[in-house]
Amino acid sequence: MNPTDQLRKIFEKHLPHAAIPYCLQLWEKIPFSFKVQKPRTSKLGDFRYRKDRKIQTITINSDLNPYQFLLTYIHEVAHLHAFEKFGLAHAPHGIEWKREFQSLMVPILTDSVFPKDILIPLRHHMANPSASSSRDLFLRKEMSKYDYPSDTDGDEIFLSDLMTGKQFVLSGRKFRKGETRRTRVMCEEVESGKKFLVSNLAKVKPV
Repeated sequence: MNPTDQLRKIFEKHLPHAAIPYCLQLWEKIPFSFKVQKPRTSKLGDFRYRKDRKIQTITINSDLNPYQFLLTYIHEVAHLHAFEKFGLAHAPHGIEWKREFQSLMVPILTDSVFPKDILIPLRHHMANPSASSSRDLFLRKEMSKYDYPSDTDGDEIFLSDLMTGKQFVLSGRKFRKGETRRTRVMCEEVESGKKFLVSNLAKVKPV
């Protein structure tokens, strides 16, 4: 099986079908090594530029729903294009990357690729994309509707939807929700009294 057919097979498993031809075209324009990784809590995908390598590498987590997978793919390909044009002379999520990301997203910002409930916040997000789409509360909530089900989904909610002062469980530890600070919430661990900043997009189990 040639590399294009191998990549198409991966895309058929993880991407919205309407976006597959376009994503293949991006790979054919500037080829790169592509890997689907085990889920990582710290990031959805990854691109690391190596000046000493002709072929760069992009990785994406395997558990992302098709629309989050597609957005992450374009996000990382935009890094590749930015580094090909500007090398190390630009900030990783600076204006050069933003413009590449916006340009690459234009052909697929349609309801033939994304459901309308995602498309509205996604278009708003792309007006000034951030380093991570997960920081966009409205977009993340709409995206999460299409996440693959897990054993705990029925019991969990976003921390942002929990009332201040209420207790919740996260990673087996019990916390009390405190003051919200932009995208994070100051939470107190019930047992130790220690305080931690937790993303308001964290999925938690109310007590």
